[in-house]
Amino acid sequence: MEVAGPGGWGPWVNGGAWLTVDGVAVDWILRDADRVGRVWEDCREGRYEVGVQAGHPLGFWSPCYAGEVALGRVLADPSGELTELRRQTGRYPEPLRAALTAAAWEAEFLVEAAAKGARRADTLHVSLCLSRAVGVLVQALYAEDRRWCLNEKGALAVAETLPGAPPGFGRRVRALLGAPGATAERLVATVAEARLLVAESVAALRARTTG
Repeated sequence: MEVAGPGGWGPWVNGGAWLTVDGVAVDWILRDADRVGRVWEDCREGRYEVGVQAGHPLGFWSPCYAGEVALGRVLADPSGELTELRRQTGRYPEPLRAALTAAAWEAEFLVEAAAKGARRADTLHVSLCLSRAVGVLVQALYAEDRRWCLNEKGALAVAETLPGAPPGFGRRVRALLGAPGATAERLVATVAEARLLVAESVAALRARTTG
């Protein structure tokens, strides 16, 4: 078994190992407890970061640290530090909720950027813009429901069930990202559909936040 030390897997995941326990794949991942505590303080003030991290195509969203503590199960904690932090993170911070839902504006910006690439038949640029736009909306939907989002895996399946999601959110996202197109004509049509979905999503989030 090869174990990656601190920093071996990048700035956010830190390190760890891929294990097999009783035939089941288990990720053993290191975390810097002091850094987790600092991130939690940022979350309480409505501050967060999105860092570049291998294995996280939409970036590593720093609130993941607090979410892991809130949703995890403490197996050993001699000092009691982790148990106390878990108690604190059990309540989703309203400033973080406000910050992540307000950040949904980026999805609108990304769709307009995608429109320029669509006219040039730039499938890579369009696909990346739309994927990130959806990721931003998913983060906002989770936050609006005061729910921790740990990473991209399975996030859409949960987000489409949340109260702030517009009708058909998951189905429409899968259609957009599943086959954005290879020609300028098709990409332009895809972006038009994405623009409508983003507008509905942002409007619904704003209405729920201010309502």
